[in-house]
Amino acid sequence: MGAITGTARRPQTLVRGRLDQTGALRPVGRSTPLRPDAARDLAERLAPARPGHPWQGVRFTTSRGSRTPLDVVLAEPELVAEITVDTALERGSWRHPVRFARLRMDVPVTDVPPFGAGAEPASGCPLPAAPELRSGQRHGQVRMS
Repeated sequence: MGAITGTARRPQTLVRGRLDQTGALRPVGRSTPLRPDAARDLAERLAPARPGHPWQGVRFTTSRGSRTPLDVVLAEPELVAEITVDTALERGSWRHPVRFARLRMDVPVTDVPPFGAGAEPASGCPLPAAPELRSGQRHGQVRMS
C-alpha cells in the first residue's frame, strides 16, 4: 500500500501499489471501503509518508476516464495487504471490486511478486510511465478504478 483515502485515523480505502522490476512503486488500484475493524487496525499501523515518497506530487483520479481528483493520504509503503478478487478480467482489469482481506504482517514488501507478475493484472489501471512516479521528476496522473 502506498496511500489511503480518508484520514490516517479513519482510513476509508487502500490505494494499492506494487514494486516493478526496477524497484519503483507502481499504483495498481484501489480497494472497496474498509470494514470498521479493518480501518481501526490499519490506522494503528500506518506510518506517515517520509519525504521522497514515490507518489509525492502524483495526481490520482476517482475512476477510469474521470477528471475528478481523488484525495489521498500518502503512507510509507511498508505494509502488505491481502486482497480478495474475482478472477474475471475485462480489458486487462478485474471486472469486480477488489476487497481488502487482512494485513499480512508476516510478509515483507520485498516478497510480493513485482508489478506485472503474479495474480495482479499488469494493466490493472492506466498508469503514468515509470519515470513519472519517481521523486523529483514531473508529476503524473493516475486513474484508479
